[in-house]
Amino acid sequence: MSRLRSGQWLAITAGGFLLAALVGVVICLLALHRLTDAREQVVDRVDPARIAAQMYELGLVDQETGIRGFQVGGTAEYLEPYDQGAAEAVRARQRLQQLAATGKVPRLDDDLQAVALSSTAWHLLYADPSILMIRAEGPDSKDVPPIAEGKQLFDRLRTSFATMQTHLSAERASARTKLRHAAALAEGAVLFTAALIILASIAAGLVLRGVVAKPLARLARDARSVARGEFDHTVTVDGPRDIQGLSTDVESMRRRIVTELETVNRARALLEEQTLDLQRSNAELEQFAYVASHDLQEPLRKVASFTGMLQHRYQGQLDERADQYIEFAVDGAKRMQVLINDLLSFSRVGRVGATETVVAMDDAVRGALHNLAAAIEDAGAEVDIAGPLPVVRGDESLLTALFQNLIGNAIKFQGEAPPRVNVSVERTRATAPSQTDMYTFTVSDNGIGIAPRYADRIFVIFQRLHPKEEFSGTGIGLAMCRKIVEFHGGEIWLVPDEGAEAAAAGDGPSHGATFRFTLPVPPDDEPRSA
Repeated sequence: MSRLRSGQWLAITAGGFLLAALVGVVICLLALHRLTDAREQVVDRVDPARIAAQMYELGLVDQETGIRGFQVGGTAEYLEPYDQGAAEAVRARQRLQQLAATGKVPRLDDDLQAVALSSTAWHLLYADPSILMIRAEGPDSKDVPPIAEGKQLFDRLRTSFATMQTHLSAERASARTKLRHAAALAEGAVLFTAALIILASIAAGLVLRGVVAKPLARLARDARSVARGEFDHTVTVDGPRDIQGLSTDVESMRRRIVTELETVNRARALLEEQTLDLQRSNAELEQFAYVASHDLQEPLRKVASFTGMLQHRYQGQLDERADQYIEFAVDGAKRMQVLINDLLSFSRVGRVGATETVVAMDDAVRGALHNLAAAIEDAGAEVDIAGPLPVVRGDESLLTALFQNLIGNAIKFQGEAPPRVNVSVERTRATAPSQTDMYTFTVSDNGIGIAPRYADRIFVIFQRLHPKEEFSGTGIGLAMCRKIVEFHGGEIWLVPDEGAEAAAAGDGPSHGATFRFTLPVPPDDEPRSA
């Protein structure tokens, strides 16, 4: 049974239902045919024959009455009933002959012949001779047949009619019995057909429920179990062939999910292990930062201090090469101190002392400008802030350091004109319900700019685009900016400027550098839907 498809089961069920309905219709048609025949036998044959027989008999009675009146009066007007009865008898006899010719009324033809024979005998032996003799000799003629003889012949005619009526009444009773039986049969056929269709519908419903509905319900139950996370629950393969195929596909999907889940669990375990390793590495890095801030800087300060003392005390007392060596040592010690301090600051971003508060970005920019006040005054720089800046959530010291690095780089990498730095912000709407609105900050300058091919390199730690003799620095500033922005849930990038590429090749002036970074809009500042 399961080799068939559900569509084939539906076709078989519909075929069975149609067959049952067809059988019921055929039975009803046969019953209606019998009912029609019985009705036609009563209405169209037997009852018209009885009426015609009665009219035939009345026509002969009128003829007998006319003969008797003619025998008494002897005038022609007394024969009018005879003539009228004769015409009526002819019409009735023709109707009876038509009905007898169908052969549908039993014994009608024999009875009609017996009546015709008795009628002919009455006419030949009594009626016709009486009319002829009365017309010839008058009512008192002795040759007129006796009335008793005519009565005897007409009584025989009446007996023939009585026999016909008896047979017709019997046939009518039989036809009416058949009509009742046919009506009962038709009613039974209709009830049987209705019962057959109901049983076929119930059987079709039971077949569909057992063959299609139950397997689908089991498959749906198994699918819901898998959807709830019971991946060890085996999907039952049962039912018609197409449902078996669907069950097999669901079971294959479940097994694939189990396989993928095992892979994910293994990857998760590996990730957790790597996370623990990373946490240990971070702890070691924190320890290294502590050592760098205390243990390494102490001997470095001694080296820088004593080399400075050597330079101060013995400057000009040794030869020129010795003075140069001492200057190299002093410069290296100072740069090492700056590098260690910057590296320490980079490693502490988001780990040590970071506290999330409500930060007004105007305050963060003012703090950066305060820290850069000397550099701004020396360079004659101008910093423009476009309108009030928004409020975000984050660490104020880190956001201050972010602006300090970006504005400080704009002052450091100035062009021929005095540095001019512009700070602006705009709100970017989220494109999906799961996302949040973002503030996009822009920091642009009119300095030497950065070629687009270095857009990714500049955010890598220790990556420098210029030699230290040309521009000071450790190559950590922009890397720290990216780390601060990503720690706050945003991103930072360099806006490409083809003019900077041409300026780097010496083919034209630069348009400066433009940096943009995003920070999430605080939840309490999100617009509420009406």
